[in-house]
Amino acid sequence: MRLFLRLIGYVRPYWRRLLAALVCMAIFAVLSGVSLGMILPFVNMLFQGDALLTTGTTAVAMVEPVRAASDEAAADEAPADDAAAGDADGAVRMTATVEGAKDAVKERLLSYFASDSPTSVLGKICVALLVVFFVKGVFAYLQGLLMISVEQRVIRDLRNALFDRLTSLSLSYFHGQRTGQLISRITNDVVMVRRALVATFTSLFREVLLTVLYLGLAFWISWRLSLITLAVFPVIAILIGKFGQRLRKRSRRIQEKMADVTSTVQEAISGIRVVKAFGMEDYERRRFYRNTAEFYRATIRMELLSVLASPLTEYLGVIGVVVVLWVGGRQVLLNGSVSADWFLIFLAAILSTMQPLRKVSRANSDLQMGLAAATRIFEVLDTVPRIATAPGATDLERFERGIVYEDVSFSYDTGDEVLTSIDLEIDRGEVVAVVGPSGAGKSTLLDLLPRFYDPTEGRVSVDGCDVREVDVASLRRLMGIVTQETILFNDTVRNNIAYGLEGALDEEIETAARAANAHDFISAMPHGYDTEIGERGAMVSGGERQRIAIARAILKNPPILIFDEATSSLDTESERLVQEAIEHLFKGRTVLLIAHRLSTIRNADRILVLDGGRIVESGTHQELLDARGRYRHLYDMQFADKPVAPRARSG
Repeated sequence: MRLFLRLIGYVRPYWRRLLAALVCMAIFAVLSGVSLGMILPFVNMLFQGDALLTTGTTAVAMVEPVRAASDEAAADEAPADDAAAGDADGAVRMTATVEGAKDAVKERLLSYFASDSPTSVLGKICVALLVVFFVKGVFAYLQGLLMISVEQRVIRDLRNALFDRLTSLSLSYFHGQRTGQLISRITNDVVMVRRALVATFTSLFREVLLTVLYLGLAFWISWRLSLITLAVFPVIAILIGKFGQRLRKRSRRIQEKMADVTSTVQEAISGIRVVKAFGMEDYERRRFYRNTAEFYRATIRMELLSVLASPLTEYLGVIGVVVVLWVGGRQVLLNGSVSADWFLIFLAAILSTMQPLRKVSRANSDLQMGLAAATRIFEVLDTVPRIATAPGATDLERFERGIVYEDVSFSYDTGDEVLTSIDLEIDRGEVVAVVGPSGAGKSTLLDLLPRFYDPTEGRVSVDGCDVREVDVASLRRLMGIVTQETILFNDTVRNNIAYGLEGALDEEIETAARAANAHDFISAMPHGYDTEIGERGAMVSGGERQRIAIARAILKNPPILIFDEATSSLDTESERLVQEAIEHLFKGRTVLLIAHRLSTIRNADRILVLDGGRIVESGTHQELLDARGRYRHLYDMQFADKPVAPRARSG
């Protein structure tokens, strides 16, 4: 119930539209009841012959025998016991009151359709049917239109909330998540939630209202027969509840299997070059077929249960109708306590409850599936970002002095320590390079500065301010980041360069591209700066992607630059062009860079050698070569044409 109420909370902003839709549903239900009442004059016209050819006097005369029979039956059933006489008199008076109301309705209805000829009566009935069903259709359309508007607004809000939360979560959250699983939450799961909303308001509300109206009409005609009918309803309610519990469990499994299918597709398409390079097409197909087969089996199991609910509910209802038909038919045939025309309307009302009950059962299935999907959605929405701006955080408007790492250690959730007791000071305008073997913690060291992660111990400060006490957006505005895996978007070159800088002028974009040695190849593209470069920049080479990324950083003009192996995957010519662009970018900025190619960092002001999560050496390129330590060992291994110097022993 708490989950359902939370989901309904997303409907609250649109309560006026929802209320209007519910009013339309109520009018639709009332008109459905009125359409049943049209049976009365039609039956009387068929079986009473000329009774409708006069006005109200004849109509009243028609109902009097029925009222007399009813009074006589009530008198026959009155208890002889004096103690019960008072209660019996009350019951008789109540019965007489109900019968009088029924007679008054019948008189008014028959008087309205009374005419001078049978064809005229039939014409009035036909016109009345056309009008009632036309108005009923109008309100059905209006309630559908309003509900679609509410549903789609709620779905839009849920998708927006999911995307907002995903983009606000820390990088660590995505390490343990499959992209396809997250995509499935925004696409498939939200669609299932829409089915729950449709089930709740369009199906459950309207169909329950129709059921109540039909049952109310039945009770008004004969409460005894209605009670007999209702004997089967508790059984139906228990069955629907049991089916609902099992459906929610199976529905969640279906959504998990659909997420697996989505993940397989996403991974295969994003890695299609590797798939083809290793001839793994058949393997990926088998993996996809296995996931779709599991989804198929889970769906079949759930649908079989869901399909069973509807006919079972209907059959239980038919059992109740058969009992009513037998008992009520005997009352009509043997003692006349219920007139034939009223019994026909009663039977029509009871039969009319079958379709709403069947729809309620189906709607319950959709509701349970939607609630299972809502559980997965709220799991994401309830995830608290580990990295967030603290209340009262400081805005960093400029970078003036330097960066300090004080006794910084860092461990991932697995517990393995990546950095240990790092102490480091970087002055404004200094170029600091970080080298070391794979897994030494180089990328993690740089990721702590823009607060992609927080240290588990120690502090990182910018101009003396702990980055955990600084507004995250203002901190990252001071930084430009270029990574080894350059991320470009399926957009124009212009928009990729100006990413994050709304309102950038064309002249500024072109100047940044020239500084990044990118203007020439951009100009040679079919549409120049307006050329679409495909998903992840698939239409340009690796070196061109890097230069576009560098142009993006140049345009941002940040005081702090972070380069994470930005040239490691490039050929010699691309590296030369990128290196020239980098040198343009370094001027007047504080730079932290990771490089596997040591030739690219010879001019760095300082080089840090990281190994096992610790800074083991620090100095200029020449100082470290002369020290013949780990840096010299890395350098000699990289330049194989030179003899490898023996590695200096520590301590």
